[in-house]
Amino acid sequence: MYISKQLFIKIQMFTRRNYKLNLLSNFVVKRKKQIIIFFILAMFICAGLFFIVPINYNMTDYLPDEANSTVALNIMESEFEQAIPNLNVMVENLTITEALNLKDKISNADYVKEVLWLDDTIDLKIPLEMQSTKDVEAYYKDSTALFMVTVEDGNEQAAIAAIETTIGKDCFISGPAAEQADAQKTSSQEAINSIIVLVPLIILILILATTSWIEPICFLLTMGAAVLINLGTGYFLGGISFVTLAAAPVLQLAVSLDYVIFLSHSFNGFKEAGIDPVEAIKLSISKSGKAISSSMLTTLFGFLALMFMQFKIGSDMGLSLVKGVTISFICVMTFLPALLLVCSKWIDKTKHRPFIPNFKGIGNKLVKLSIPFMILIIIITIPSFLAQKENNFFYGATENIVEGSPAYKIEQVFGKTNSMVLLVPRGNSYKETLLAEDLKRIDNVTGVISYSSMVSNRIPSAFLDDTVVSQFYSDNYSRIILSLNCDYEGTDSFNTVEAIRNTAEKYYPDKHLTCGQSANMYDMKVYIENDNGVVNLITLISIYLVLALMTRSWLIPIPLIFTIKCSIWLNMALPYFLGQNLSYIGYLIVSTVQMGATVDYAIILTDHYMENRQTMSKVPAMKATLGEVFGTVLISSVTLSLSGVCMSGLSTNPIVKALGVLMGRGAILALTLVVLLLPALILLIDKFIPYTTLKANFYKEKNNKSDTNCNLEEVI
Repeated sequence: MYISKQLFIKIQMFTRRNYKLNLLSNFVVKRKKQIIIFFILAMFICAGLFFIVPINYNMTDYLPDEANSTVALNIMESEFEQAIPNLNVMVENLTITEALNLKDKISNADYVKEVLWLDDTIDLKIPLEMQSTKDVEAYYKDSTALFMVTVEDGNEQAAIAAIETTIGKDCFISGPAAEQADAQKTSSQEAINSIIVLVPLIILILILATTSWIEPICFLLTMGAAVLINLGTGYFLGGISFVTLAAAPVLQLAVSLDYVIFLSHSFNGFKEAGIDPVEAIKLSISKSGKAISSSMLTTLFGFLALMFMQFKIGSDMGLSLVKGVTISFICVMTFLPALLLVCSKWIDKTKHRPFIPNFKGIGNKLVKLSIPFMILIIIITIPSFLAQKENNFFYGATENIVEGSPAYKIEQVFGKTNSMVLLVPRGNSYKETLLAEDLKRIDNVTGVISYSSMVSNRIPSAFLDDTVVSQFYSDNYSRIILSLNCDYEGTDSFNTVEAIRNTAEKYYPDKHLTCGQSANMYDMKVYIENDNGVVNLITLISIYLVLALMTRSWLIPIPLIFTIKCSIWLNMALPYFLGQNLSYIGYLIVSTVQMGATVDYAIILTDHYMENRQTMSKVPAMKATLGEVFGTVLISSVTLSLSGVCMSGLSTNPIVKALGVLMGRGAILALTLVVLLLPALILLIDKFIPYTTLKANFYKEKNNKSDTNCNLEEVI
């Protein structure tokens, strides 16, 4: 193809403006084979490291160090041998004597630290008929015994197996340790299953989105290398949470597809214009580098905001996603161009017809719909904004007890079972007795085990064996164990935690500590809710600044951010209108991730519109823009949506399922609003853009120029 001198000069000027990217492109061209070898080796090494990356399954480990329950747990570990019961074991058809014998056997099972039962709360020498029914039926009812067991952290699976072997008959086991054991069994496999299901879907999308059978393989190698390197390097950070393991690889894979498509479309465009593959790859790195960098930075800052959460699960996921996006960017800017160059001839030989239809005419229809759609969105935005704040949230990894599960069976007999520990300063046994009596009067408190209730505050601890005293006293603290008849979290649970803390406050102002699943969930709720405003503010400010610098305008970022925020409000309001519970962690993370990941769609549309406005008036420019970008944003949003569906459909963890549902739905809502609401907003502010944007150079009728050599110029 003939290229005019004027156009050749334009290419040279363009490449000079991207000096740093030119250095990168020259390096890639010169060292392409070494780059490919490096990334393939890194991929295999990190794939091996992934299998030894420590995975944390305990959500409470991510509470801030200063949280009441965290301080209590640290004191329990340092000053007491006994921990909080974390396993409920129910066995049917037992006499009192058989239950006591079984308790001893369970106590001697591997990885079991302690077993609490009826004999720890009442004197079994007194007939049960003469005892408090409430106290008895918390542990023994209808010849069925319920043991409160404490097992070692990190050995939950082995402990449960040992208990089942010891009992030798049917038993029902539930509790936080059982949930962690299930997470240990399933999380890694579920993450792998998500990738196994998602990869073929992405291959299909890439085949539809490209015109070569080989090109999708290059894309998958690039994205696969980025994901594996990210997972493997988690080893050097000391490990990741199981929530991050389930969500981060899928999100990284979905987000990085945008970068791959940007660069490959640019490369193919230059090749179709007659440019040699080597020069085409240099030009594509220079041209698409800015768009990919902008997209990466908005996503990066969205994920960085998570790292400002006090609840450290945000830091864990934020760090993994920031690292993942950065690695994806490096792979796309180096590994992918090297692959495309090496495989250029094969790509050309395996060309096929486009499977996705041409969307150039879709702009006419979308522009006509944009104003009515904008009015509709404005009408429903306010109730959606209010509704998304009124959702019924759950905060941990357990939402509902499934009918037929061991937890359900136990609840059917004994009601809800829960344990807490209250720590108060040691030294005043009379005050402890009064506190214990007050605690028994609190709703949902079914049992209180303390020194005064088990021994007597009249007997000095010095006269007793150390093994008895150490159950209740350390050098500095007195330990009171509470049995609760409520869920681990929820309104009843949180009200009970508040009542226990308020009661302790009367006797020990600012000197009491509580721990246990409900106390942990309560603190988690407090910190996560406090994090919400901070994370959203940081996300908004950082993305606004990136967009303002990228567009060189203080006005253009406003409709872009407003469009994505509307999609988030609609997404989060739907559970309220549908009467569904929503994971607050999912709500908080997706609010940030959706903003960072889907604002790319708005960037692409705005970037093309600003270019088209230099040669067209506003309405034709918007119609042309929608035709140019619709296919790209459709592919990206469908990929992100399918990623969410895979996470939701293949995970048994409520937090991960919620993340998947919100992400899948959010991507489609973002696409819809970007192609219908955003065009209307941009057309409305069009006349103000030249006055608020540096070097907008908008088209004027009198300065209409001929459109020569448009093929290559459009690419540039």
